[in-house]
Amino acid sequence: MDFKTFKACATRLPENVSVLVIGDHGIGKSQAVYQLGGDFKLPVVERRLSQMSEGDMIGLPELKDGVTRFAPPDWYKTACDTPVILFLDELNRATDEIQQGAFQIVLGRELNGHKLHPETRVYVAVNHGAEYNVNDMDPALLDRFWTVELKPTVKDWLTWAEKNVHPYVSNFIKQNQRQLEHKGQTEPGKVYPSRRSWARLSDVLVNAKLIDEPENSLFYSLSLGLVGTEASIAWTDFVKNMDRQVSAEDVLDTWTTVKPRVIKLGNEKFNAIIEKLADHSSQNEWSVKQAKNATKFMSCLPAEMKIVLWSSISDHKKRSLKNLKLFHTYCKKQIIDSVQLQND
Repeated sequence: MDFKTFKACATRLPENVSVLVIGDHGIGKSQAVYQLGGDFKLPVVERRLSQMSEGDMIGLPELKDGVTRFAPPDWYKTACDTPVILFLDELNRATDEIQQGAFQIVLGRELNGHKLHPETRVYVAVNHGAEYNVNDMDPALLDRFWTVELKPTVKDWLTWAEKNVHPYVSNFIKQNQRQLEHKGQTEPGKVYPSRRSWARLSDVLVNAKLIDEPENSLFYSLSLGLVGTEASIAWTDFVKNMDRQVSAEDVLDTWTTVKPRVIKLGNEKFNAIIEKLADHSSQNEWSVKQAKNATKFMSCLPAEMKIVLWSSISDHKKRSLKNLKLFHTYCKKQIIDSVQLQND
């Protein structure tokens, strides 16, 4: 399930239904929970269960009125006294005793007689996959949740990145979507990119004041330790050639700004932009403004490249007839003139 659908479902669940979020590491499970905290206007109380002992979960004994009772730990008492999102991370890396404590919270919304606030929501996250050192979860615990396997899209990450990472990083991923995260087999000890590591790299390079200095050897070295060799090479090259990087969105949405860069490019780069526009047209519905901007881009091309642009959009295997008709409305004169020029 992608983030958008997950949030839509989660916001419709009653407070007493606990949520189990399953997914690979680094995909943004924690960020999704914190975003829901903003939607619900509730603070998030987070605990990593894999690092907890029994005392951390159930509290310490105290003598009160001649009776020994367990005083709840501060984080759990907060969830009992006020409405919060109680976020229990890495449940399947916890010991059996900690899992049993979590079972009581999820099943009965209480622990050692201390009941959760009726408006407190419980969210639990686990990693899954053969590469993780985790414990099997009790089926009796699993069926107490509304369970979701989170599989966010690239668009989900880019939407989040607009406010959380440097534009250079989000623009790189927008134009190199396969670099966002590693798919397939992994080698022990080898660094691979993930959604989380790109956000960390953005913070590191901004903090080091190196985000604009790809020629500095530290730029590549810092990248290497967070996203790995292949991604670091592509990323460093991207920033070095930033002034030559033009996306379909640049042309369609900010043509006036990007035009000075475009007119300096040669046919090789023109071909790359044309391919991006054809792909964009096949996946998105163009507005009148976007069709007009695509036409303005066409006006900068040599006659033969104008024909290539039209052919790429019209012959794309997933072409959009609606976009094609709209684009043709504004560019038909240029196409006719280009064909006549080639025939002369």
